[in-house]
Amino acid sequence: MRSDGARYARRTVQRSLVRWVCALVALMALLSCHREQGGLAAVRARGELSWGGDIQGGEPYVFDDPRRPGTRVGFEVDLAEAIARELGVRARFVQNDWANLVPSLERGTFDMALNGLEVTPARTGRVRFSRPYFLYRMRLMARTGDARVRADVTSLRGLRVGTLGNSQSHDLLRRNGIEAVLYEGQEEPYADLERGRTDAVLLDDIIATRYGVVKPSLRVVGDLGDGYYAAAFRPADESLARAVDDALSRIARSGELRAIMARWQIDDPRLAQIVDWTAENQAQLLRTTERAVFGWSHVKLFAEGAWATVRVSIGAMVLAVLLGMLLALTRQYGPRPFAAVAVAYVEVMRGTPVLLQLYLLYFGLSRYVQLSPMTAAIVGLGLNYAAYEAEVYRAGLQAVPKGQMEAAIALGMPRGMALRRVVVPQAFRLALPGVTNDFIALLKDSSLVSVITVVELTKQMTITAVDVRSWLLPGLTCAAMYFALSYPLSRLSRRLEERMARS
Repeated sequence: MRSDGARYARRTVQRSLVRWVCALVALMALLSCHREQGGLAAVRARGELSWGGDIQGGEPYVFDDPRRPGTRVGFEVDLAEAIARELGVRARFVQNDWANLVPSLERGTFDMALNGLEVTPARTGRVRFSRPYFLYRMRLMARTGDARVRADVTSLRGLRVGTLGNSQSHDLLRRNGIEAVLYEGQEEPYADLERGRTDAVLLDDIIATRYGVVKPSLRVVGDLGDGYYAAAFRPADESLARAVDDALSRIARSGELRAIMARWQIDDPRLAQIVDWTAENQAQLLRTTERAVFGWSHVKLFAEGAWATVRVSIGAMVLAVLLGMLLALTRQYGPRPFAAVAVAYVEVMRGTPVLLQLYLLYFGLSRYVQLSPMTAAIVGLGLNYAAYEAEVYRAGLQAVPKGQMEAAIALGMPRGMALRRVVVPQAFRLALPGVTNDFIALLKDSSLVSVITVVELTKQMTITAVDVRSWLLPGLTCAAMYFALSYPLSRLSRRLEERMARS
């Protein structure tokens, strides 16, 4: 009977596995067919051209109309609608993080990336660029009166220069060995420059005019080079790319392109060369340099990112442990008003995203508290995780029998001494496995601090992935390093749990 039951169970499991494999194969085939339906024919069949951009880029690219919340406006919105009209379809905007526009394009999230995407050698090897629709300058800005910064890239050596990651300005700074402070938004670099956190900012002139020139304490130093914006397509979508090239040519020659730029106050006489753009110009623009290969130099950069991750994680955990214990003791044994404050702290910190807390701590409070990026990262994660640690310790305190405290007091110990010598050591011992698990989680959550310009392991991986035009090897290396950091902690946690179980 047992043998028949075992055989029946095995057959049931085998049939289930076969069904799951067949379903997976069918799903992959369906997705493959979906990918093969790209290009101009698919766009016209759907009646829409989807294009990716990032609203966080702000004015004048694509942003929410302040008079009509929820309505997208900007010169690239107008341009996308003009291109779609020329193709005989409608335009549909798809929100996507700017740093990941190319990977999202490659996986088929939208048909076209159109959001201040600069034509760089790294991107040229991965996507098919259209003819350009805008020519920009890399504009250098510094604080008024800072004579160290000149319109010469060599003057920036030894200084901290803010820019956007994976931009042409970033490439220029790296090639010249200049420390680049990376941001994900456009307002933040100039705010940090104004408050002395950086020494200069190098960004496109459109961005500098909108966000930097308006600050009286900043000055334009000069321009360090030119570049082009172009739409990007998957290499397989050549028919769509050619159709958009033709549409852009008609829009430029009709004067509509310059009219769009004039409407957004970014027209420039130099845009005349884009109107008369030729095949020779395009070939020169898309010339590729030698492709970077993932190697030991990148592994060394990953090691530096891992060291930043370790520093942030250890510093934040020490703060979380100390503050968490204080909160737990206050909530368990403190006067009611203080206990209420501890409860409110825990609920607020657990109930709001840590990413939002980092933004508020580093950017929101920068007028009142000047924290370095590393300090803000440690304090931000530490304050957040202290709320979770407080609950772990509170559970440990409640697990200690009340008779322990009563016995200590009966022996003549003051309440504070009883807590220090009797209750807290037992509670901490019970909470230790949970604390270890939280440390592992914190190690991975440290990847969020890249939003406040800390180049940790994950951020370094994304930068390298663009350089080598591949996410596979950088991603696997990053995963291996995280595993190497977290696995010993996992083993420690298991040992502690086993010891607790035996005792």
